[in-house]
Amino acid sequence: MIKFDWQYTGDAPIYVRTFMRQQGISRTLLKQIKFSGGRICVDGTPVRVTYKMQRGQRLEVTLPPEVPSDHLQASETPLAILYEDDHFLVVNKPAKVASVPSHLYADDSMVNRVRGYLIRTHAASQVTHIVTRLDRETSGIVIFAKHHFAHTVLDTQLKQHRLKKTYFCVVTGVVDSKHGVIDAPIGREPGSFIKRMVRHDGKPAQTEYWLAKRMPASTLLRVRLHTGRTHQIRVHMASIGHPLVGDFLYGQQTNPWIHRQALHCASVSFYNPFAQRQITCYAPMPADFAAVIEHESSL
Repeated sequence: MIKFDWQYTGDAPIYVRTFMRQQGISRTLLKQIKFSGGRICVDGTPVRVTYKMQRGQRLEVTLPPEVPSDHLQASETPLAILYEDDHFLVVNKPAKVASVPSHLYADDSMVNRVRGYLIRTHAASQVTHIVTRLDRETSGIVIFAKHHFAHTVLDTQLKQHRLKKTYFCVVTGVVDSKHGVIDAPIGREPGSFIKRMVRHDGKPAQTEYWLAKRMPASTLLRVRLHTGRTHQIRVHMASIGHPLVGDFLYGQQTNPWIHRQALHCASVSFYNPFAQRQITCYAPMPADFAAVIEHESSL
């Protein structure tokens, strides 16, 4: 069982449910704690959420047990771990590995690999909570939460744009500007379940980029997303005439040095409220991405 406790230091009495919300416990998680086997105590005594806490009292919350899916296969493939504690697991995803299982990749996605790791390490909860995802062809950082509360915390940071992700990409053509923001809504392309496009009735999407290196026929960019739309970087770069090198869906797969889109999630930064500190992780550029830069620079 996973437990948390906090001491109330305010002057005025406060409802337990209000204090729990202040600690980051969502309404959904609160319902699960109340009705699915969790426990709420003040100074060791079970209480209702309408109980009023006084200054100096300690709230103790026990999360309900999480039941893993019987249908999710555990993979024995090792993980490249960038950061881990009792609440979060940050891993470096190789290209050509899906983030989540599907009918095409049922047994060896990153979710399957993390499931296997949680079992091998006898984690307190063996349910996989994927927080951030990458396209199968994209390499770099993927964040997992180790329990529902940690997942809620990072979901909130995502919605508030406080979880920062930085990418590098190589795009075709020479980008003139040193800095730019692409603000263009993204929606599905008609007739395609997979492909997206910039369209006026799409969902708002903002991509900011900085020049990292100009090469004779391509450009290395550092990119930060301000929204999280499917294929956002790929769609936005293609929309300004600079599709990603190697992107078969939005450009052309013609580069001999990389057989995927040249896109890598290089860093993430988020606040860990359980450790009360900012966590920043970096994923080194994979060999094929570095090869593109080297050979494109030498043209």
